[in-house]
Parts: sequence; structure tokens; C-alpha cells
Amino acid sequence: MVDFTLKAIARDDLGKGASRRLRRNADMVPAIVYGGEKAPQSVSLEARELKKALENEAFFSHVIKLNVDGKKQDVLIKALQRHPAKGHVMHADLLRVVAGHEVTVHVPLHFINEATCVGVKQGGGIISHTMTDVEVTCLPKDLPEFIEVDMAEIELGGIVHLTDLKLPKGVSIVALAQGADHDLPVANVHAPRVVSDEEDTAESEPKADGEESAE
Repeated sequence: MVDFTLKAIARDDLGKGASRRLRRNADMVPAIVYGGEKAPQSVSLEARELKKALENEAFFSHVIKLNVDGKKQDVLIKALQRHPAKGHVMHADLLRVVAGHEVTVHVPLHFINEATCVGVKQGGGIISHTMTDVEVTCLPKDLPEFIEVDMAEIELGGIVHLTDLKLPKGVSIVALAQGADHDLPVANVHAPRVVSDEEDTAESEPKADGEESAE
């Protein structure tokens, strides 16, 4: 399991103008740390260090050691605000982790055995993913880095739902707590689209000048 650590500096210069100056002049990212019994705290993170950490998928579903001016605390990434065009992080929301208190986190899904999937090998099917992550609730000590979705035995036309996922002990899916109608599909194996000769010919042949499509 990977250990993540971020360095942060407490900041008192608040507001949009201060945040812009921080990003522009110091290559830092403004962030807020909240949750638990402590008051929210405004901090700044090193943009380069944050960018490197974000390259690892596990960073989004992992307890992070945040070092604020020498004082350490456990946090989770709760939300990131990115630049609409350039994509870099402009602001981060960090949630304090309190031992014994459940957290709600989006955990990535890892699809395994797709090459040996029954519906693919025997039925010539194609696998489609309808989810790439799932929101779970658990204690911090039980938080998984990812959840596997085993596609080996899924036949052609088969669908994997949330209730089909094998969850680690102590982990529950948020959507399923809302009722059976929230048992959403995660992946499916479907037949490839077949184009008939007539349809293929009709699409490839150019129309004569002035010819209109029949309705």
C-alpha cells in the first residue's frame, strides 16, 4: 500500500485575490481543511507535489498525511476545482479523518479477466463500462484503494450490477442504501453492431444531384 504525504502552509491571506496571487507568484494551490471537531483551516499546497501525487489513482481513495507547518493530520481528498481549459488544480477541499468515524469516498473500479470473459471468447461480445468508480462508506482503516470487478463468467448479454460487486469487510455502497432501484449497472457484455450489406451500400453510395431522401 502506498503512503501519501503532502506538505502545507497555513495561510491568513484569504479571498479570491489572495488565491490568484498565491497560484501566480508562489506556484502554490489554495486549499481548505475541514471536518472533525476542529475549525476549518485555510492552507496552501505545493502545486508540483500535488500534481505528482494526483498521477497515482490511489491518491483519490487513500488517507493522506498532511503536514501543516510541522503538525500532521490525516485527510482525504474531498473535491478538486480545476482550470476549465488547462486542467490544473486551482483549489482543493481536504476532509479530516477521525479514527472511528466513517468516511464517504469514491473508490476506483478495476475490471479484471476481460480477455477471458465468457461473453467475449465464446460469444464475440464487447465489454462496456458504465462506471469507473463507486461511492462507498467505511471506517478509514477499512478504506480500499480499489474494488475489483471480475468479468470472467459474464456471458453475452450479461450485466454486472452494484450488488454483484465483492466488497471488502466493513465497506458498503452508498447507492444501495437508497433502495433496490439504485442497484445500477457497472458493466455489460453486448454483441457488436452488425451493419447489413444493404445499409452499408446505401451509406457509401453518393446521391445524384437533386436527389432527395425518401421519408
